[in-house]
Amino acid sequence: MNRNKRLEVRFDGRFVGTLALIESGPDQNKVAFEYSEEWLQNGFSINPFSLPLRKGVFIPRNRNFGGLFGAFGDALPDSWGKLLVDRMLVSQGINPDEIGILDRLSIVGTSGMGALTFHPEETFKTTVSDTDFDKLADLCSKILLSKPVDDLDTVFLMGGSSGGTRPKVLAVADGEDWIVKFRASNDPKNFGKQEFDYAVCAAACGINMPPHKLFPSKKCDGYFGIKRFDREKDKDGKTKRIHMLSVAALLELDFNAPSADYNDLMKLTRILTRENRQDVEDMYRRMCFNVFAHNRDDHTKNFSFLFDEKQSVWRLSPAYDLTYSTTYFGEHTTSVNGNGADPTKDDLLAVGIKAGLSKQWCTSTAENIQTTVNSHLKVYLTKAY
Repeated sequence: MNRNKRLEVRFDGRFVGTLALIESGPDQNKVAFEYSEEWLQNGFSINPFSLPLRKGVFIPRNRNFGGLFGAFGDALPDSWGKLLVDRMLVSQGINPDEIGILDRLSIVGTSGMGALTFHPEETFKTTVSDTDFDKLADLCSKILLSKPVDDLDTVFLMGGSSGGTRPKVLAVADGEDWIVKFRASNDPKNFGKQEFDYAVCAAACGINMPPHKLFPSKKCDGYFGIKRFDREKDKDGKTKRIHMLSVAALLELDFNAPSADYNDLMKLTRILTRENRQDVEDMYRRMCFNVFAHNRDDHTKNFSFLFDEKQSVWRLSPAYDLTYSTTYFGEHTTSVNGNGADPTKDDLLAVGIKAGLSKQWCTSTAENIQTTVNSHLKVYLTKAY
């Protein structure tokens, strides 16, 4: 494959700008970005904090995304997706350690999450031979255990650009795009049913959830899937890509480590959505749900915002990756009013009130969510709040 030192960034076929590898000096191996003249005249800021819409060359301040700005790093697969890419590279006789960050973006090409695409696109000669979810789950399990597989092409094509820790594939069901997830090595057998139950509970708590369902299986209760919210159909039935950025990308944060507090997320929501009450309240509900439902893997890449180009506004995306989880350090990755180990109701109220929500509303909302969680998810919870 080609070794890339420059890439074009596009959005719905429009030329957004150019990425270029810095090859010497103190910023060596960082990737600079410059908007195109075309985009400066008719586009929008793809990150209002680190990439304002103006002329000039932008250089990342840190290396949290491998030397990229978060807006582009978000498109890269992590954990599971990176494992798939590396396995595919090896199968093609390519050493993954010799592949640069722009090469990896070139592999993502037009298949990444969100709206940004990267050109020229690197493609591998692959064929899809099976889309049976039970078989795909078995293939994913073998890949996680570093066992050889005969149908790497199918798994790579269906999931090579996906993020997150757990195996997943991008699938089409009833003409719509879905993400279907499989269990990791240490997950219970019926993990899909567990995440489905969490999604149902979150919706019952009033949290904005994408359409979700269990895809059938002959080996377990089903595979959890959500309809992609970075894609939508226009009036002609054509699929349109939606610009999406995680909190990690927006604030250029290292999502692999504790790097934010819910006070930060509430403040970001207020600023980015222009004080949209619905989104501020939804972020508060998610905080309460994560605390009561014991979802401690609430890192900054598990919260995202979508850009509405027609209205020129950012909105909080639907919630995702909600399930029982305990981090290796035993605390919430995103702290609650400074408390990551054992957030209390007082911590929840403090965050909500600081964000401009009334104490009465915060109190009743937290209590309702706690009651709903205890009713729906009692079988999964090991600690009573």
